[in-house]
Amino acid sequence: MPRTVITFGTFDVFHVGHLRVIERAAALGDRLVVGVSADALNLRKKGREPVFNQRERLEIVAALRMVDEVFVEESLELKREYIERYDANVLVMGDDWRGRFDEFADICEVVYLPRTPAISTTALIEKISSTG
Repeated sequence: MPRTVITFGTFDVFHVGHLRVIERAAALGDRLVVGVSADALNLRKKGREPVFNQRERLEIVAALRMVDEVFVEESLELKREYIERYDANVLVMGDDWRGRFDEFADICEVVYLPRTPAISTTALIEKISSTG
């Protein structure tokens, strides 16, 4: 039976850290589904709009060969529904979320992957802004 992995992120100003987490998530199963945070969700959780809008971010993530399906994540509170809707066997999140999604262990395996060292979207945006 195929093993479906699901992960979530904003994936704004796409960088190698994003690529690495998607590659590592894909390696944990046969099918990878990626939830891309809606613009409104990003504004609520980070207090700023993304640099690239959700349509562009969906297109970027969907173009990756290891991604089988993408969708818009409208709310953090709908994680269980998304896991069930896509029949996910594994939920993958960055280790900066460690422990926050353990409640889903009753319906899937929960894996927290280490973030790529010294890479941050916020730091990249700040660097770009300061050199502009």
